[in-house]
Amino acid sequence: MKAAVCTNYGKPEVIQLKELEKPTPKENEILLKIHSSSVTSGDARIRRADPFIIRLIFGFKRPKKSVLGVVVAGEVEAVGTKVSKFKVGDKVFGSSGMAWGAHAQYKCVSEDATLSVIPKNITYADAAAIPFGGTAALYFLRKGNIQKGQKVLIYGASGAIGTIAIQLAKEFGAEVTAVCSGINAKMVSALGADKVVDYTKEDFTKNGVKYDVIFDTVGKSKFSTAKKSLKKKGVMLLASASIGLMLRGAVTSMFGSKKIVSGVIKESAEDMEFFKKLIEAGKLKAVVDKVYSLEEITMAHAHVDKGHKKGNVIINMNHSA
Repeated sequence: MKAAVCTNYGKPEVIQLKELEKPTPKENEILLKIHSSSVTSGDARIRRADPFIIRLIFGFKRPKKSVLGVVVAGEVEAVGTKVSKFKVGDKVFGSSGMAWGAHAQYKCVSEDATLSVIPKNITYADAAAIPFGGTAALYFLRKGNIQKGQKVLIYGASGAIGTIAIQLAKEFGAEVTAVCSGINAKMVSALGADKVVDYTKEDFTKNGVKYDVIFDTVGKSKFSTAKKSLKKKGVMLLASASIGLMLRGAVTSMFGSKKIVSGVIKESAEDMEFFKKLIEAGKLKAVVDKVYSLEEITMAHAHVDKGHKKGNVIINMNHSA
């Protein structure tokens, strides 16, 4: 099978297309024929070893797991002897989690992984645009105890997490202000944002508006000033926080009325079932910036590195090629 192998840390060119042996599922695993995956900001950070602590977690000289990617959207080709949740032919989407390995034509995952059957009204590519941003957005919004009628600001609203966070916040009944560049204003409004702030022209921390929840999906807002835009018992959600920022947030939460939430997300198959129902009901839409073939994996990483993608960058595996 073809797979994108990360041979070292560095620029996109460290990703090389190689032929690897097709895996065989263990008794509690399913073998997925992956049709689409995504190159996420997380994949890019690991490839770059940015921040440095990534080397301590994933391998000092090079990634221990050489095939990156966590998002899977494909078809069950084989099942282990003890698998009961899925059968051959099922079309599923979700995450391989810390097992990685999704940037390949085939991947074995546990039947208990974060998976669900793909809704019939979307494509494999659209299905691959949901799991990464979806699980992060849902986790943090739930942690923020989002309530109907609250004012929620989403910073980085046009990215993979932001585009889904807008839709989920509206589903939960919030009034949503989206912060993004003006070029993406029409898109985020179409997703449900009630107001849009163009960060290239306006600083939301200086307009005097107070929010119940501020969700920084990209780690680029100024923490010290952004928290001043929270209401007295408001919550700030940090989806991409450094260790230092996590510590500052913990101190703020401990000694003040405002709560700061950060850390590693938890995901589940129930999350994917939740997304499946929303998609089938027409309440959750995938946002795809660009689609690349597996052979164009370095181009996909370079696109993500620019930091201005709209929604998701998708990889199609091209099994017929």
